[in-house]
Amino acid sequence: MPRTKFGVGGCEHKPALTLVAQSRLEVRLTSFDTISDGLLSASRGSRDRVSRGITRRRFVQGVLAGGVIASLDLSRLPALAQKTASGPPLLSGNSFDLVVEQTPVNFTGRPSVATAVNGFVPGPILRMREGDTVTISVANHLPVDTSIHWHGFRIPSDMDGVPGLSFAGIARNETFVYRFPVKQHGTYWYHSHSRFQEQTGLYGGIIIDPQVEDPIEYDREYVILLSDWTDEDPEAVFSNLKQQSDYYNYHQRTVGTFFSDVRKEGLRATISDRLMWGRMNMNPTDILDVSGATYTYLINGQPPAANWTALFQPRERVRLRFINGSSMTIFDVRIPGLPMTVVQTDGNDIEPVIVDEFRISVAETYDVIVQPPDASAFTIFAQSEDRTGYARATLTPRRGLTAPVPPMDPRPLLTMVDMGLGNMSGMAMGDRPRMKMEAKPPSTPSAVGTVNARRDGYGEVPFPQPSPNTTRPSVPAIAGKPTPPKPITLREGPQVDNVAMRPTERLAEPGNGLDDNGRRVLTYADLRARYRGTDLRPPNREIELHLTGNMERFIWGFNGEKFSSAEPIRLKLGERVRIILVNDTMMEHPIHLHGLWSELENGNGEWRPYKHTINVKPGERLSYLVSADTPGKWAYHCHLLYHMEAGMFRTVIVS
Repeated sequence: MPRTKFGVGGCEHKPALTLVAQSRLEVRLTSFDTISDGLLSASRGSRDRVSRGITRRRFVQGVLAGGVIASLDLSRLPALAQKTASGPPLLSGNSFDLVVEQTPVNFTGRPSVATAVNGFVPGPILRMREGDTVTISVANHLPVDTSIHWHGFRIPSDMDGVPGLSFAGIARNETFVYRFPVKQHGTYWYHSHSRFQEQTGLYGGIIIDPQVEDPIEYDREYVILLSDWTDEDPEAVFSNLKQQSDYYNYHQRTVGTFFSDVRKEGLRATISDRLMWGRMNMNPTDILDVSGATYTYLINGQPPAANWTALFQPRERVRLRFINGSSMTIFDVRIPGLPMTVVQTDGNDIEPVIVDEFRISVAETYDVIVQPPDASAFTIFAQSEDRTGYARATLTPRRGLTAPVPPMDPRPLLTMVDMGLGNMSGMAMGDRPRMKMEAKPPSTPSAVGTVNARRDGYGEVPFPQPSPNTTRPSVPAIAGKPTPPKPITLREGPQVDNVAMRPTERLAEPGNGLDDNGRRVLTYADLRARYRGTDLRPPNREIELHLTGNMERFIWGFNGEKFSSAEPIRLKLGERVRIILVNDTMMEHPIHLHGLWSELENGNGEWRPYKHTINVKPGERLSYLVSADTPGKWAYHCHLLYHMEAGMFRTVIVS
């Protein structure tokens, strides 16, 4: 079986018989070490009090590994339970018993209550194998309904775990048994789809081993699950955002920054800039809605001071499976002094890309290979996009040996491009076209044939995941050019406060705050699938959707409509569509389509990367292809939790 050995210059295909150790996954965690900042009570009184506490909160000492686990009874787990010193255990096999329950935790020095799985936050890592049929029993010991969604899984709709859409949910004191065939491999995760339970801890990692030997060669591996924790009630967080959308933004421009800008830019330019942002009721410092003012950022359930630690031997190839299980936080990840070779995203292998840093949006996954050259320690550093805090862990050859924690980068500011004005920097506000825009379809290739309804097993199994041994399905050809999207007319109103007049392609941009920082930063344009796609047909239809919102009122939606007033998006079983997204807002939106792959059109043709979550930058226009190969009702939404709850959600019906 060909395997890949990644060298400095890229990848090298050669036969190898290296056996992968059964126990490669090590969740050996450290004792709480090195930083003696002491326990800090995280006051939630006034905003000022919280603001003053931000700096110290970044270093607040963790107390327990994500919760009190005294009640955990491993004997009830039929799968192998690998208990660890701190962090989640590993469960492997094809049958899993999970219990969702409230658990006392202390991430900040202040006791709180989390929604845990089997007593852990994050929940246990589930390890299963492609080709197996798995059974997952979920018992609800909460006082309210719950659910678990298997993020990125290609499974029957009624197993997808979205209450009110694909099933009724799991009532209190009841047990729901998920059972589905596993038809893919890679790194994934699971989380609740019930209100704000994801924010309170109901999430965990998943590893699916391929049926054949993994073509990615490594000696040991770790799951690195990033998340954000708040001691506040998420309902209060949501209420705060609805009443004041910049409630958690303490870095707004002031009189002091005005005079600073005057010195740098001149009086006229500074006043013009302030007026422009003021007319739009926006602020260039609005990077993330919820910040380190209330969040403590975690790696595998550990705050920075707890310093989650992973061991290695020099020159070992270590696979790090990064999962962003946050509710609202986009992270920029780097390991100073240690290049990372990105080999997989959202469970799908890509051609290796060597980088110093990558941005991981909410719900995305990236697998990287690192190879420490000697017995030095290295810091895994994940700073929030708005630079209000970070998560931190250590890769080390021995416990107790740590590496310096780098300072955070300067806070980024939004620009004219983020406002959807492209290069209109010279345009005065009075020249700006008003709120009406008609969508312009992109140029597309033609094809021959016809698309039919059900044929050759459509609806029985999803198309296979691209791999070395993929057998492409027999599919009907598609005739002519795709049907263009319906024109979209957006007008300024209660649900739309901005329309991007010149949205641009930004796939080759690393993102706000990452330009010209002297490091090699991954972009979406770098992602080239390792294996050619399964469905090579061009699309027969295009659908254009605008990501819209009213930032001041904290209302979000597609095409100016909240979920409550929007009709479902209907796809015909077997068809292939191009979805075009235009981000009219000034926030990033990680868009997740349940049940179907999203093939990002990033210039790599038939080697376009398969993803389950695509991050759309402010003012960006991008597209991806979708094969509607699995019937059912599927959720389609922004994975920023409070954006989804505020309306950026649609139902996609494949029938």
